[in-house]
Amino acid sequence: MILVVGATGFLGGQICHQLRHEGHSVRGLVRASSDPARVAGIKNIGVQLVEGDLKEAASLSAACQGIDTVVSTASATRSRQSGDSIEATDGRGQLNLVKAAKRAGVSKYIYVSFSAHIGEDDPLTRAKRSVESEVTGSGLNYTILRPTFFMESWLEPALGFDYRHRSVHIYGSGQNKVSWLSLGNVADFTVACLENRAADNRALDIGGPEALSPLEVVGIFEAVSGKHFRVEHVNEEILRNQQDTAADSLQETFAALMLAYAKGDVIDMTQTLREFPIRMTSVKEYAEACLSEVGAAH
Repeated sequence: MILVVGATGFLGGQICHQLRHEGHSVRGLVRASSDPARVAGIKNIGVQLVEGDLKEAASLSAACQGIDTVVSTASATRSRQSGDSIEATDGRGQLNLVKAAKRAGVSKYIYVSFSAHIGEDDPLTRAKRSVESEVTGSGLNYTILRPTFFMESWLEPALGFDYRHRSVHIYGSGQNKVSWLSLGNVADFTVACLENRAADNRALDIGGPEALSPLEVVGIFEAVSGKHFRVEHVNEEILRNQQDTAADSLQETFAALMLAYAKGDVIDMTQTLREFPIRMTSVKEYAEACLSEVGAAH
């Protein structure tokens, strides 16, 4: 039985679907306040539901009983609810989960962090690296996945890449390359790590099939759509000021992530793909899918 923590999130939901597709028994941790539609979505594919919260250590102990593998993708960055914060959820809550898994005798622990090249001294980086340290020192057979920037998050209207209206905010110069990665490929790696011994007791930085600057990405969207995109740059000094004057840890974290985007993050996947022969989604494929949806909507 595999416990997925973050099962109603975008990445956790994809992992649940892939695990069930391959015939695995899956238990999904959900909260009383979780989106009912997302809860129903994983329940309908045969995911066993267990109610709990990273902030409630007792609920995690119960959720881990009878579990062989824990997969944790949960974060307050995308699904913040009352009482959530980077410190409480991504930090202390994730530490609670590692300890609960160890007490329950879990065989394998897969933790989704983020690229070693992302972040400096910000709340999310501190939380992620602290949990990584706890995982590696737990004595559990572990895999830490360190994905770089997700296409579905950073090349999406909510974070300024509004392909629907052909208007793009680019953080920094837009010239530094990023190995843009699809959420689906992170799910692929998560499932592959269950049985591939190359994943044992290892941290894997994961990027997409090619490194492209944000301006090159805009060029791909323009080529696919046949239309011009309007580009506006957000100066790094503005982002540093946002980070320094942030009202809370989430605002500080997003400013830090935008600065990391501006610096770029290139990950060489040559050796990793030899060990994990996964077909990686390209930015062009992502652009075609996005613009196809826009066309269908019109």
